[in-house]
Amino acid sequence: MKLHLQFKVAQNHRAILEGFTVDLFRALSPPFPSLKILRFDGSYPGDRVEIELQAGPIRRRWTSLITEREENERESWFVDEGQELPAPLTFWRHRHLITQEKGHSIIHEQIEFSTGSRLLDALVYPVLYAQFSMRGPVYRRFFGKVG
Repeated sequence: MKLHLQFKVAQNHRAILEGFTVDLFRALSPPFPSLKILRFDGSYPGDRVEIELQAGPIRRRWTSLITEREENERESWFVDEGQELPAPLTFWRHRHLITQEKGHSIIHEQIEFSTGSRLLDALVYPVLYAQFSMRGPVYRRFFGKVG
């Protein structure tokens, strides 16, 4: 299943790409489930991000590998792909695309995920949509509001 959200921010796409730091990652974390950052290498190919999701006594590990990073005059992006995923996820590919527009940029959250079941994907979709929608105010705080 695919999910795509967009957020307008004031800075240049290259500055935003460089702003994907552990501090931003921490700020983007949803309130539930809580997460503990175990490892954060960055956003270059070969870098790893490891977290532990915590929901009461339940703890699940999530490890992603950065597989792509590109920049050109109009856009920048990096991709993280799930290596160790919490149930019910069986596949995760998240492209962080930043496009340069006239006077601002747009951060695109392009997510492909699967649970192995179309019905379960449909149930997980609104949860992921809600969690990633909450990133908009954080992005605007870090990279500036447009207009």
